[in-house]
Amino acid sequence: MAIEDIVVDPFLKSVLDTSTSTRQQCITLLDLAEANTLHASGSMPIDVQLEISEQQRLLYSYLAQLRGSNRRAILSVRNTKQTTAEARQEIDRLHLQLQNLSYEQRHLRGEILACESYDHKYQQLPLIPLDEFLDQHPKHSTDDESALTVARINHEHAERETLEQARQGLLKRKQGLIADNKKRKDDLANLDKDLEKFIDVSCQAYTEDI
Repeated sequence: MAIEDIVVDPFLKSVLDTSTSTRQQCITLLDLAEANTLHASGSMPIDVQLEISEQQRLLYSYLAQLRGSNRRAILSVRNTKQTTAEARQEIDRLHLQLQNLSYEQRHLRGEILACESYDHKYQQLPLIPLDEFLDQHPKHSTDDESALTVARINHEHAERETLEQARQGLLKRKQGLIADNKKRKDDLANLDKDLEKFIDVSCQAYTEDI
């Protein structure tokens, strides 16, 4: 494969063309010099000297173009290195940011999993069946799972408060009945004592009469 088929960049193609022209100009200048060796007098004809001078001027022109292309290539390489370094820094920054996001994502997934697998106390509450709750409170039929759970817990709380009030009422009634029974027992005990005294007095009086 020829080098012209390998190089596709326009700037590099122009450098390659200039290099080829410079090489060809050097060959032309050398051929001209060899074809016109110095005369015995040590000088060349004026027309030959002018031709060589013209060919040298062309050669210097090509060399100047090559030096300019070289400077341009050096600046382009520097700019490319700087651009590449900046792009690499941006890639490193984005990669670090991606790693941080991945770590945060894993952490949040772990927290979510821990929350989902946590044995919440409300799950141990003896709540009434869902169908029965919805039958009693149809307004919650469109609630999501979270709102429905809160409503069922509030319902259980209200029911327990009602039961607790009833229990307290029954406890007070029980205490009242216990106190009443105790009073009646005390009254019966006192009555027994009074009856015993009465019997003793009656027996004593009967004995004295006899």
